[in-house]
Amino acid sequence: MEKVELRFLRITYSHTHAGAYALILSEAEGDRRLPIIIGGVEAQAIAIQVENIKPARPLTHDLFKNLSDSLDISLKEVIINDLVEGIFHAKLVLEQGPNEVGIDARSSDAIALALRFDCPIFTYEFILGAAGLKVEEGDESEEEAQGDAPAGKRGDKKPAATMTVEELREQLEEALDAEDYEGASKLRDEIKRREQTN
Repeated sequence: MEKVELRFLRITYSHTHAGAYALILSEAEGDRRLPIIIGGVEAQAIAIQVENIKPARPLTHDLFKNLSDSLDISLKEVIINDLVEGIFHAKLVLEQGPNEVGIDARSSDAIALALRFDCPIFTYEFILGAAGLKVEEGDESEEEAQGDAPAGKRGDKKPAATMTVEELREQLEEALDAEDYEGASKLRDEIKRREQTN
């Protein structure tokens, strides 16, 4: 299967899941984003590393890194290797001397460790094709200007089931502009479902 390299982009608040966050990964050589919904504790574990905060005592991911360093184990790569019912699965590829082993992990833990080990993050094309969102040219600067701006008010919009495909596409563009990757993912799924039934 074809692997696609990803890079950590940011963590934003989830607009549709209270208390949840969207971990956004970007395609290293492309314009697609992979949003992964994670909990607050998982987001904190990633943010601590990204913001270079040193806790007084090692957190679990730091403990794993310290233990691995002591045993001369390196994290070669992280692969987001499956998507089952909207849940991403990941694998850690560990090396110790000539030995290499793959260990299943939650995607949030895998990303937290990848950032600590400074190792590459990959996914497969079929996952990026199914769950990735394309950022159009020019949206990149709008994304940066808006930062973590909340999505537009959805209460005044009709339900997706009553919209035409063209209206759904317009809503998808608005969701992407507002960095509502989770909402965009749902709209994209509805568009795909309709295109397959036609």
